[in-house]
Amino acid sequence: MMCAALELADVLRRHGPTYRELHAHSVSHAQRRVMAAIEQCRTAAMGGHVEQCDACGHQRIAYNSCGNRHCPKCQSLVRAQWLDARQADLLPVPYFHVVFTVPEPVASIAFQNKRVVYDILFQATAETLQTIAADPRHLGATIGFIAILHTWGQNLVHHPHLHCVVPGGGLAPDCNRWVPCRPGFFLPVRVLSRLFRRLFLERLQHAFDAGELRFFSSLMRLSEPTEFSRYLRDLKHIEWVVYAKEPLGGPQQVLDYLGRYTHRVAISNNRLCSLTDGHVTFRWKDYRHPGKPRLLRLDAHEFIRRFLLHVLPRGLQRIRHYGLLSNRLRESRLSTCRQLLGVAPAEVTSCTPKPDYRDRYAQLTGRSLHECPACKHGHMLCIEVLLPGASPRAPPTSRV
Repeated sequence: MMCAALELADVLRRHGPTYRELHAHSVSHAQRRVMAAIEQCRTAAMGGHVEQCDACGHQRIAYNSCGNRHCPKCQSLVRAQWLDARQADLLPVPYFHVVFTVPEPVASIAFQNKRVVYDILFQATAETLQTIAADPRHLGATIGFIAILHTWGQNLVHHPHLHCVVPGGGLAPDCNRWVPCRPGFFLPVRVLSRLFRRLFLERLQHAFDAGELRFFSSLMRLSEPTEFSRYLRDLKHIEWVVYAKEPLGGPQQVLDYLGRYTHRVAISNNRLCSLTDGHVTFRWKDYRHPGKPRLLRLDAHEFIRRFLLHVLPRGLQRIRHYGLLSNRLRESRLSTCRQLLGVAPAEVTSCTPKPDYRDRYAQLTGRSLHECPACKHGHMLCIEVLLPGASPRAPPTSRV
């Protein structure tokens, strides 16, 4: 199912101004910033430079990226750098992927209270994993893991959940022994689910009591303590979804797997198919019918509305490290783990000058930005720097 070379920026440039005008009172400042960044990304508004091949004279213009974490064009280098930094954190043990999902009634509260409820999601997940892992009836060890927040489903609806990548084992309480998990099994998901539900609802009640939650429109009634308590009471009697996937392979497979989750945005450009008659068509996966990709056609304004659902509060960290992998403990605890597992210590990189971004891009992705795209022999050299909004002296033959 091939799709045209359409970008999210194309949709926002064509329909964003009208959307902002029609929904002036509901589009937040953060959402406006994200829209503007994506619309201007790699355009003259950002500034850039003109390059010329030293062999054939081919010229191209390279406009600067916006760097916004919601922009689908600005994630590849950031992702590669992040994964490169994680190389030293990997241990020669099986890894597990555990997903924590909140039910739809909680997702509704989260949508109106993103910063508070997303933090609760991280806190409840971290305490759940660490508590059950430390229990001698299960693993009896201190574990470490990476938690990654996603807020979307394949059809762009609001669906907050955490992806956790966890080494299959941990340090014994005395730190003198590595405790492996059972082959092919990490922790019982039903036990995880019950504790996660209790911890999450306790924190949600505490946030309400502290006056940290705000409710609007259809949820306005939850401002009343009795209504809120009744709402939570119903949530205590439904199953909360926690599931663990099959154990991952070796360190490189773990990195490849992480790369599919860490710096993903709500929708990538390669899923967009067409923008016609005021409608956006994109590919999505219906997990009830796996292996059968589908097309969804939405009014352009509805598509923009759904995309903006996933703009995160400024400064909220969507990738967090816990336990053995927390910033405070990582270096010393991982050194202990490697000793106990009988593997060589991680290599310490020397303090060398920060490389040019093009060299770093080639090193991490294997794709060269120096090579001339026309003759494939020459090197592209910068011949002119462009300030934001400026035009090149002579029209280049291509753009990147």
